Amino acid sequence: MTSELAIDARDLVKVFNRGSSVRALDGFSLQVPRGIVMGLLGPNGSGKTTAVRILSTILSPTSGSASILGLDVAKQADAVRRTIGLAGQYATVDENLTGRENIRMVGQLTHMSKAGAASKADELLERFSLTDAGNRPVKTYSGGMRRRLDLAASLVAAPPLLFLDEPTTGLDPQSRNDLWEIIEQLVTEGTTVLLTTQYLEEADRLADDIVVIDHGREIAHGTPAVLKAQLGTTVVEVSFADQAAADRGLELIRSLTEKEPIREGSMVELTVENGPRVAADVLRALDAAQLEPLGLAIREPSLDDVFLSLTGRRTAEEVAADERTSKKRRRGDKESQ
Repeated sequence: MTSELAIDARDLVKVFNRGSSVRALDGFSLQVPRGIVMGLLGPNGSGKTTAVRILSTILSPTSGSASILGLDVAKQADAVRRTIGLAGQYATVDENLTGRENIRMVGQLTHMSKAGAASKADELLERFSLTDAGNRPVKTYSGGMRRRLDLAASLVAAPPLLFLDEPTTGLDPQSRNDLWEIIEQLVTEGTTVLLTTQYLEEADRLADDIVVIDHGREIAHGTPAVLKAQLGTTVVEVSFADQAAADRGLELIRSLTEKEPIREGSMVELTVENGPRVAADVLRALDAAQLEPLGLAIREPSLDDVFLSLTGRRTAEEVAADERTSKKRRRGDKESQ
């Protein structure tokens, strides 16, 4: 009997014994229907990659069970491997071979004939816009080209289930968008995708359903729209001159929302139901205390807000972006002196 679920994982636990025991997964469960993109979100070290490695038979769980398309990952590992594709965080292609040679090699490793592997290489190189670069060594490829080739190699056997573990890490915005379009096309053709990512925009665009994981456990589950709706209808952002002013401002406006405000650096965010009214109340409270904000904005909640409210941390991408902005600001300050 064919399983209706592409992935059915129950109470997965994974303990690594590295001097002291590290519990990477702590009773994690995941059910993924066929034909969707399931987004798996979480901070660094949350257990995302460990879950993918167990589901793709690279690791064995300490306890719990999992099946892929009805196949047990522990008892039927070989059969599972024949039904999945995996593209990890870093391109795994051989940079000394050409793009065409890489795909042919994967084809022959999956027991294709030489002619079949050659035909599949031509097909995938064209699909991923790599035909012109197909006979060049991969070491001459850009980062975006390598990621596209890595994804192409994972599709040689036309797997019905594809694991994408942070597939666009390190790519420029255009390369990332190109890869998103390819993933969307794969799903329209019937491929099921488990996508781990720290790019909230990526999850918002691609994922039909999202599970947020932290400390090896599920902490939230729902569609992007449902998760954002849980925060409230609007977010009021108030920026201050420095962190000390933001701390003072937070105390002054804390009572204006039922949910705990969040301070990030010199910015305070409130999630509320009536943004314009609360924004006016914020300005009145700050003015009465003679504390002048640098700016105030009202916007709809984003997955970034969901992630921060659930985990208490921003994604690595957001932190890196802030660091880049700070460096630019410091360089600008030095140049103006």
